[in-house]
Amino acid sequence: MKNQMIMLIALSMVCLQSMADGVSFIASAPSSIVEGEQFRLSYTITTQKVNNFRAPSINGFDVLMGPSRSEQSSTQIINGHVSSSSSITFTYILVGNKAGRFSISGASIEANGKKIISNAVSIKVLPPDQSSSGNSRNSNRASSSSSSVSSSDLFVVGTTSKTTVREQEALVLTYKIYTREPNLQLNNVKLPDFKGFHSQEIEMPTNAKWTQEHYHGRNYYSVIYRQFVLSPQQTGNLFINPAHFEVSIGKRVQSSDPFDAFFNGGSNVVEVKRSLSTPKITINVKSLPSGKPVDYSGGVGTFNITSTINGEKYKTNDAVTVKIIISGTGNLKLVSDPKIDFPKDFEVYDPKDVYNVRLTNQGLTGNKVIEYLAIPRYAGTFKIPGVTFSYYDIHSNSYKTLKTKDYEIQVKQGAGNAAQVIADYNNKEDLKVLGNDIRYIKLNNVKLQPRGQFFFGSILYWLFFIVPTIVFIIFFIIYRKQAIENTNVAKIRNKKASKVAQKRMKVASALLEKKKEEEFYDEVLKTLWGYISDKLNIPVSQLSKDNIEEKLKDYKVSEELIKGFINNLNNCEFARFAPSDQKLTMDKIYSSAIDIISKMEGSIKH
Repeated sequence: MKNQMIMLIALSMVCLQSMADGVSFIASAPSSIVEGEQFRLSYTITTQKVNNFRAPSINGFDVLMGPSRSEQSSTQIINGHVSSSSSITFTYILVGNKAGRFSISGASIEANGKKIISNAVSIKVLPPDQSSSGNSRNSNRASSSSSSVSSSDLFVVGTTSKTTVREQEALVLTYKIYTREPNLQLNNVKLPDFKGFHSQEIEMPTNAKWTQEHYHGRNYYSVIYRQFVLSPQQTGNLFINPAHFEVSIGKRVQSSDPFDAFFNGGSNVVEVKRSLSTPKITINVKSLPSGKPVDYSGGVGTFNITSTINGEKYKTNDAVTVKIIISGTGNLKLVSDPKIDFPKDFEVYDPKDVYNVRLTNQGLTGNKVIEYLAIPRYAGTFKIPGVTFSYYDIHSNSYKTLKTKDYEIQVKQGAGNAAQVIADYNNKEDLKVLGNDIRYIKLNNVKLQPRGQFFFGSILYWLFFIVPTIVFIIFFIIYRKQAIENTNVAKIRNKKASKVAQKRMKVASALLEKKKEEEFYDEVLKTLWGYISDKLNIPVSQLSKDNIEEKLKDYKVSEELIKGFINNLNNCEFARFAPSDQKLTMDKIYSSAIDIISKMEGSIKH
C-alpha cells in the first residue's frame, strides 16, 4: 500500500511537471543530400496531447513512406525531484529527384488545444558524380583495397572573394577542406604571413560541421577551416603564399588473409599521412585615383557620418561634449579622426575613440564613436562648426565628402569668473609687516630661560620631526611596494596561470568521462587559450596564433615547443568536426594538452 502511494504521488508530480513544461514543435532534415539519396524528414512535438497533424506540401521530393508515428516518454527522479518528458515524432522517408535547393514549409498540429506551426527546412540536392555508376563502383573498390589517398579525394582550397582590389579595400580569404575519406585528423598547419596586408581573422562557429558539397563534378564532404579579412597596404601585385597542411587518414583496406576475413570482416585500418598545399594566390592592388580631397581620412568602403551634442545652453567651466559617429563597412580602424575647430577660448582635450564593430565576409562592419570634450571659459554665443569626412567609396569608385551640421551654443557666466581669477592672481602683492621695531610688552608672569636653552631648535626638537618622518618613509615604501605588487594584474595572472589551467583540465576530464564531445573540446580550447593569455599577458580577444608564436619567440621558447602548442590548438579545433574515433581522439587531445602546458610552464620565464 505504501509503495502504491509513493507511485501515485510520483505520477501526480510527473503530470504537474509535464503541464508546466512548454511545448515545442520542430522539423528536422539534412541540410544537403545527393540526387537519388533517401533521407528522413521528421516533425517532433514535446507532448502527447495532440490532434490534427497536417503536413505541408512537399515539392521537389518523392515521398517513399510516411508519415509514421512514434511516441517517446521518460521519467527521472533525482534527489526527490521528479522530471518527465514525452514527445511524438512524425517521420517521412523522402528521396530527392532533381538537383537544386528546395524549401519545405512548416507543418501544423493542435497541442493542448492550441495550434502550433513548426519551422521550415531548406534542403540542397546535389547532382550525382559525373562518373558513371560502374566507374564509381570500380573506383570505390580500388579505393578500399588501396592504402593510398589520391589528390582528387582529399585537398585544401584557398580562395579569395576578389583578385583585383584598390589599396585598403577589404577582401576575404577562405581555406576550405574537401574530402571523400571518412576518418581525418589534422596534425599541423602552416599559414602564410600575409605580407603586405593588414589581416584580421573571422571568428568561426564552435560547432562547425562537415557538409556535402558538389565541387568540380564530384560530391565531397567539406568544411571551412579558417577565414581572414585582408586589407592591402601597398599597390602592385601582392602574393598570398601557399598554406601547408599535414593530415593523417585512417584508411580502411581489404585484407586477403582468410583469418582477417573471418574475424575482422576482411578489412584493416591503415594510417596514411598526406601533405597538402594550397596554390599561390596573386592579388592585383590598384592605387586610389588622383584627386584626393584635402581632408581625406584614409577610409575605403561605404560610410556614413552623424554628430550629436550634449546640450545648447551652458555655463562657463561646463563640459561641452560632441560625438561624431562614423558607421558603415570598410577599414574603420584605419580611418583618421576628423578635427573639430572649437572656438579659441575653449579648453580642448584629446578625443576618445570607441569601436562597436564585428568582422564579416564584407569586412569590418559597425561604427566608430569619437567623443570630443571642450570647456568654455568665457560667457557668450559660440559656433561649433561641423566636420567634413572624405573617403573612397568602392561602389561608385569615387571620393565622397560628407559633412555634419554646425552647432550654436549659449554660454552664461557660471560660478567663478575665470578672467577675474587670473587678474587677481597676477595683481597680488606680498604682505608687508609694518612697525617691526615695536613689540607688545608681556604683562603676565614670564618664565625666562638662559640664552641658548630654548627647546626650539634643539636636537630633541629636530628628532621629533626626523624620526617620525623616517618611520613614515619606510612604511610608505613597504606599503607602496605591496600595493604595486597587488595591482600588477599581469604578474598575478602569470603566477596563477598554471593553477587555473589545472582546474580547467579537471573540468575537461569530467567531460571526457561523460563523452560530451563539444563541451570537452570547448573546455580544452578555453584552457589552452586562457593559459597562454595569462602567461603572456595578452587579452583573449586579441590572441591569435601568429602573435602567440611571435611572443613565445621573444621569451626564447624553443621552436619545437611553439610548434607543439600551435599543433595542440589546431588539433583541438579540427577534432570538433572531423569524422573519427571520438573517444580515442579525445584521450589523445587531453593527454597532449596536459603535456604541452607542463612543458610550457618550465620554458616561459619572467
